[in-house]
Amino acid sequence: MSTGTPAKSTGAALVLGGGVAGIQCSLDLAEGGYKVYLVEKEPALGGHMAQLDKTFPTNDCAMCTISPKLVEIGRHKDVEIVTLADVESIEGSPGNFRVKLKKQPRYVDESKCTGCGTCTTSCPTHNMVQLQPLAEPALEAEVRDRIDVILASHQQQSGSLMPILQEINRAYNFFPENVLEYVSLRTGHPLADIYRIATFYSAFSITPRGKHTISICMGTTCYVRGSQRLMEKVSDVLEVEPGQTTPDMMFSLEPVRCIGCCGLAPAIMVDDTVYGQLTPRAIPDIIKKYRDGA
Repeated sequence: MSTGTPAKSTGAALVLGGGVAGIQCSLDLAEGGYKVYLVEKEPALGGHMAQLDKTFPTNDCAMCTISPKLVEIGRHKDVEIVTLADVESIEGSPGNFRVKLKKQPRYVDESKCTGCGTCTTSCPTHNMVQLQPLAEPALEAEVRDRIDVILASHQQQSGSLMPILQEINRAYNFFPENVLEYVSLRTGHPLADIYRIATFYSAFSITPRGKHTISICMGTTCYVRGSQRLMEKVSDVLEVEPGQTTPDMMFSLEPVRCIGCCGLAPAIMVDDTVYGQLTPRAIPDIIKKYRDGA
């Protein structure tokens, strides 16, 4: 039994992790009269919940749930948010301790930030400089002519890179490396920026895909209504795993988070056509229709 004088407790608390649990914990502590330091290693709060479409089991919109909490904690006078930070050390005893944080640089004055976006357009990392100019890529004459037509149709259009990539994707169903190099050479857009877009959107691919893309919705609503069984059936019929393409280059099988048809769950999408309220029994007939060229 200790006979010494206990250390005096402080009226402050440290919460690690800026997900929905950390946010709610910080708000509860702050309402209880504590000064709260909320530490998050990522650039912004929200955690994984900010990446979700819906929450189980109520199917409530994830952002509708977390957005009011983000606003509340951002305005609370007793909560200090520390982002881009990791804990290096903790010293002391319960109720009286010191924490050393390592904070990553953000390269902007957060107190003066208005959300104008100028820092993004001027960011030296975002605007990467290609040290060596691209050499003229080898393209077949037919491919070169086809890309030139696409480029010419958008040359007077502001912000034309995305429409150009969309047309190329429709033409080839993926982005050949030499085609992206040619687009970079002709448009002046850094190849790094083009690849950033090409690899970000699920509708794009830098690897060859089949003539038809079968997208199985694995969102919460479709999943609880049996989309996993649809995935297993399609995989069995095509004899490929999710993310793969059949050897005849006819079909690519892709799991997706949501196709916006929760009322038709479980649903799949073949190219741009949605098939809803499916059972595994219907899968072979749908695939046969596309194999037969319908």
